[in-house]
Amino acid sequence: MSATADHAEERTNQAARLGFEPGQVVQEIGYDDDVEQELREGIESVIGQELVDEDYDDVADAVVLWFREDDGDLTDALVDAIGLVDDGGAVWLLTPKTGRDGYVEPSDINEASQTAGLAQTKSINAGKDWTGSRLITAKVAKSGKR
Repeated sequence: MSATADHAEERTNQAARLGFEPGQVVQEIGYDDDVEQELREGIESVIGQELVDEDYDDVADAVVLWFREDDGDLTDALVDAIGLVDDGGAVWLLTPKTGRDGYVEPSDINEASQTAGLAQTKSINAGKDWTGSRLITAKVAKSGKR
């Protein structure tokens, strides 16, 4: 694929901007009817397989966590997600945008991330109703890996 084609795909496929690679195992947590289907399909297109669900019993390369304000404790959800990814793997926290049902305050995301030992490295527009934050373990962030 040419560099121009790569850039065109990034503009049309939100998932291409998330840094996923072919062959990766991506575990999805918090799926419901309100998730951004186009983003999910885009991730599957990039990795070349379906997302694995919450029942997956091996370590994943990355986790996509759909989280809404009423889904419980965000820190607990992030700690659980960390346990599902391989060392150096990322957790993509996807939350509803401002004004949408289930919106989570950025300060709550920051506090929960820090408490869980995660550092935010990137934020994206993850579709019409969702925003995304790429979170990695703080020790990985300090070492410069990924």
